[in-house]
Amino acid sequence: MGDAESGPIRLSFNPQLRVEFRGATVTSDAGLLLPRELDERLGVSALIERHLTDPRAGRNSQFPLCDLFRQSIYSRLAGYEDTNDAERLAEDPTFRMLASRERRETGVALTSTLHWFETAVLAEDRNYQGLTRLNADLVQHPATRCSLRRVVLDIDSSESPVHGMQEQSAYNGHFESLCYHPLFVFSPEGDCLAAKLRPGNVHSAEGWDEVLLPIVDRYRRRGQTVVVRADVAFAMPAFYEALERRRVRYAIRLPANDVLERQIEDLLTRPRGRPSHAPLVRYRSFQYQAASWDCPRRVIAKVEHYLGELFPRVGSLSPP
Repeated sequence: MGDAESGPIRLSFNPQLRVEFRGATVTSDAGLLLPRELDERLGVSALIERHLTDPRAGRNSQFPLCDLFRQSIYSRLAGYEDTNDAERLAEDPTFRMLASRERRETGVALTSTLHWFETAVLAEDRNYQGLTRLNADLVQHPATRCSLRRVVLDIDSSESPVHGMQEQSAYNGHFESLCYHPLFVFSPEGDCLAAKLRPGNVHSAEGWDEVLLPIVDRYRRRGQTVVVRADVAFAMPAFYEALERRRVRYAIRLPANDVLERQIEDLLTRPRGRPSHAPLVRYRSFQYQAASWDCPRRVIAKVEHYLGELFPRVGSLSPP
């Protein structure tokens, strides 16, 4: 149904009500206006101009770089996974309101322009590095800065499946899919502090130092105590030693082996008597030195017995 050409219809039974047909002003993405207000207060426009470079010269720039960046980000935030929806979103009133003032009445970029921005402009090495600096500046903004004296950082890899032959994608046997294998660092609030897109077949901890250590050093310069948590893939001497040199505490899961199991052998047997419905959880702390370590380190083992399960669940962490 198109828009009505006449004015609104007044209802005689209640003059305060009126009926109006204006389909072009209907949107399902009005919730994006709240994060748009946040990015305005955080000064995202200035950060985009500072860290991203526009390759266009002269007057060949119908859409400002800030508008293209916001359209790309907010499209993903609203659940539109690729640029195919740009044709429809170009007429969406919310997306027009997200743009700069001079572009609000003329619409936003179409698929071809947005595709060029994402695959050509943002893919340039200087802009790729600029995105990292932009994210770091947002994290350090006074409005988003964590005021806690103790900060816990989580580092982990993830799967990003692909459907095609994208460059550097590869089959990953652990995930059993053709994918990329990105690395992430998260804050206590769940915010992504750093991310690195990697080929799908690299080790889970590949490039951990260039992703994690700058963040650790930034928090330490503020005088905050840092704790790092990681999965078994990061149980490497270089990982321990880098954190210990910085006097950073850590909790890293260890791979199971016979030596560790002998240390907790008596805990693996369920105590006699009627088992309780609540799990029976027991801990043990001891010193352990793997063959690749240059010194012994403290290990905490956790053994859980659950009702109806024949074997206990065992986990070992290496804290400093």
